[in-house]
Amino acid sequence: MIEAQYLDIDGALGFVEIVTPDNRRDIETPTVLCLHTAGQSGVQWRHAASALADRGYRVIVPDLPGHGRSEPALDGPITSIVVFADWLGKVLDALAVERPFVMGCSIGGKLTLELATRPTRPLAGAIAMEAEAGPGRVNVGGLRRELEDVAGPSRADRTYLGTLASVGRSVPEAQARLIATMHKREDPEISSSDLIAWGTHDVRDRLADITCPIRLVAGAQDPWIQVGLVEQAAARIEDARPGSTTFTLLDDIGHYPMEEIDDFASVADGWLTELRTAAVLS
Repeated sequence: MIEAQYLDIDGALGFVEIVTPDNRRDIETPTVLCLHTAGQSGVQWRHAASALADRGYRVIVPDLPGHGRSEPALDGPITSIVVFADWLGKVLDALAVERPFVMGCSIGGKLTLELATRPTRPLAGAIAMEAEAGPGRVNVGGLRRELEDVAGPSRADRTYLGTLASVGRSVPEAQARLIATMHKREDPEISSSDLIAWGTHDVRDRLADITCPIRLVAGAQDPWIQVGLVEQAAARIEDARPGSTTFTLLDDIGHYPMEEIDDFASVADGWLTELRTAAVLS
């Protein structure tokens, strides 16, 4: 069952889609919070969310402020992962969700790392995809200047072509073009603000504070990250919490695993099952 809700968070409405298996709402159903990439929305999870629900998960897919069907934050576009994470905490409070699994990609992956290092809100487990623990490599100064002129007619084309360049070679051309076409819907002001957040966030000094079993995932053909740095972050977490961390390299996959991988829900289910086992053993 798919349920849509608008939640009043900090004076603005935030959109959340909740997908439940076979109308189940019991407390034994594990909850997974799925987070989208920069400039995008929960529509990126449209296939995976329902398929995960079919596998027994309650799936919560929010649109971050100013994205998709969520109203913008009252103070304007957000340029901080910490502020986004605070907002997500309020969403979880509004839905009375405790200790969810969190799975995010790109800026959603950085949000996953941020949430996983917060001892005041421990998670059941986390899957951080396509995100380094340190700042992303973007020209933050250029992005701030770009916010003054984001309405150029070529922006949609740049998003389209940039997306095509960010998917892996295993993705069929028709599927890659569909992903790119869906991504063109982004608001250029929001996506530039997101990339500032991406380029300034750093949790490297808090990796030892990870509250749960975690898997770090990197696409071998992702141009936005350095795979070695993601693997190094996983090793640092493992040193601090032996047995809690797994690093996964996805061959021939780029920046959007949940959109690129056929039957991604099956892959994610395997990861989530391993996290649940690790949590029991820890």
